Amino acid sequence: MLVSGAYFADLVFHGLARPVQPGTEVFADGFGLVPGGAYSLAMALHRLGRRVLWSADFGTDPFSAHVLACARQEGLAEGAFRHHPFPVRSLTVALACADDRAMVSFQDPVDAQPLAPLLGRLRPRVLVLPQLRWDEDTVVGLRAARQLGTLVVMDCHDTPATLDDPAVREALALVDVFTPNDAEALRLTGADGLSGLDGAIAALTALVPTLVITRGAQGAVAVREGERHDAPSVRSGAAIDPTAAGDCFNAGLVHGLLNGWSLPDCLAAATLCGAAATTAPGSSAALDAAELAHQLDRHLDRPLDQDQHRPSRATTNVGRTLHHRT
Repeated sequence: MLVSGAYFADLVFHGLARPVQPGTEVFADGFGLVPGGAYSLAMALHRLGRRVLWSADFGTDPFSAHVLACARQEGLAEGAFRHHPFPVRSLTVALACADDRAMVSFQDPVDAQPLAPLLGRLRPRVLVLPQLRWDEDTVVGLRAARQLGTLVVMDCHDTPATLDDPAVREALALVDVFTPNDAEALRLTGADGLSGLDGAIAALTALVPTLVITRGAQGAVAVREGERHDAPSVRSGAAIDPTAAGDCFNAGLVHGLLNGWSLPDCLAAATLCGAAATTAPGSSAALDAAELAHQLDRHLDRPLDQDQHRPSRATTNVGRTLHHRT
């Protein structure tokens, strides 16, 4: 599978007693410098036993060097990395309270690696985009993914976009699985008042075959072919840092889809992976396949269900064919 997205070096201050307000100072209980951004998603999928290529850019700066060293230590394949003879700094300061966090980020500009040629060369089973993208190159890449039969999973990642933009609608119509959080879904669709989340769900499921919305302490909801499934939140231990929870949630979701599990069981795997990630800075506590299997056995207390009604395109291949692909 292919993950396409920038790295971030996350400077995580965790254990804050209260949110930071302008003009005030708050001391943290702990601090960590951890790799983040699309690294978290690629690494979490790799730990779950998936063959992952991560398309990312690195430069001559210490932040690039740190994340690259962590990727190599985890054993991530480097076939889609690009190395530049200049700084490519991507960093985030994360201020983490028990159940939420605030972030300040910076990125050096660098032209993204074009998706369509990369897809043509690698021919992955799955393309995972950790951020809503609707630029022309991405849309061309999404069309190429559809021609290849590649399953496309896209997150939203607090992107300032709305469905009022035809380009956003065009991009989402080429996505198989979309995974915003509830605030992102509401902002993206403009749903409010009486319609609320139900209105956002109606607007988004008109564009994407499978919609999965994370809701923090309220769990998550998934909708496919008019069927809605709700999953409660779970806790794996004391929450330290929620920064990588969404990426690890997506990793568990994709892992379940590739295994051919039913959508409710994919949702259960995703919530367990997301909860585990909150127990340590960044994605350092991401589950491996054996740990997830053990937690699912305890959580479900029954055999995993196999998906009997997958969407008509792309996902019909997931878990049954294309085993030679990334």
